[in-house]
This record gives sequence, structure tokens and C-alpha cells, in this order.
Amino acid sequence: MQSVNQKKFTSTYIYALLILMMVFVNACSNRKKEYYHSFRDHTWKRFDILNFQIPIEKTGVPFDFLFFAHPTKDFEFDNLNFNMVMTTPSGEERIREYNFPIKNFNTFYGTCTGDSCEEVIPLKTGMVFTDKGILKIEIENLVPRLETRGLLGVGIRMVEAR
Repeated sequence: MQSVNQKKFTSTYIYALLILMMVFVNACSNRKKEYYHSFRDHTWKRFDILNFQIPIEKTGVPFDFLFFAHPTKDFEFDNLNFNMVMTTPSGEERIREYNFPIKNFNTFYGTCTGDSCEEVIPLKTGMVFTDKGILKIEIENLVPRLETRGLLGVGIRMVEAR
């Protein structure tokens, strides 16, 4: 038989362990957030500009922003060219064109499972914000065709840098 003190110790230990697990799960889940846009018919139209609005809740902490794409085997180009306009909560604007390598002679660079792959390229690394608010990221397709076929979708991944 357990004494009253052993029961108190066991229940206190279990509660402490549960609280520790909740803190750990919460800390891990806050490190990465994803914002995704899927394409109808797996096609990104040339003048379909994508807008991502990302809440910035922490200041003084570095974040990495990654662009990811999910091409299928039907993706016909070696690269996915796009333009990025990033507007920070403080109003600062950053603009850059990217030449995103997707494949080389039908061999995809990223991780492939089944019918699609995931390709990732950094947009900005170690970015520190001075103001809380909304980070606006605009992505424009620069592939010189009216339709870029073979894309399930694209997204932005925000990761708290270490």
C-alpha cells in the first residue's frame, strides 16, 4: 500500500510532467509557421500575384523566411522564376527576383514522395523585426508563359532562427 505522502508525490510528479510536456509542445509548435496557396488544376497563371499576410508577434528575435513549392512530374521548366516584394510591419520594403532551381533534366532537386516533390529556397534569413504587426509578402510568377503547369502549390515557411 502507498502512503499518503507517496500518493501526493506521485500526483505532483504527474502534474509537473504534464505541464513540462505542454510547455515543450507549445515551444516546438511556435518555431515554425506555414502559409500555403494551392493552385486549381495545378497551374499558376502568369498574372496571378500571390499575397501572404503573416502576423509578426515577436520583436527582437531573428526569423528565417523560406519559399517552398510542390511541383509534380508535369512541371516543364528547370527553374521557377519569381519576384518577391516584402513589406515589414514598420513599412520597410524589400524587393528581389529569384531564379529557383527545381530540376535538372527531369531530376528534381528536392524531396520527392509519390507524384510530387518539395523544393525550398530561402527568401530572407535572420530577419529581426522592430515592430509587431503584419508582414506582407507578394509573390509574382516571372516564368515567361501565361500558365505554369505542374505546381500543386507554393508557400512561405516562417521559422524562428536559432
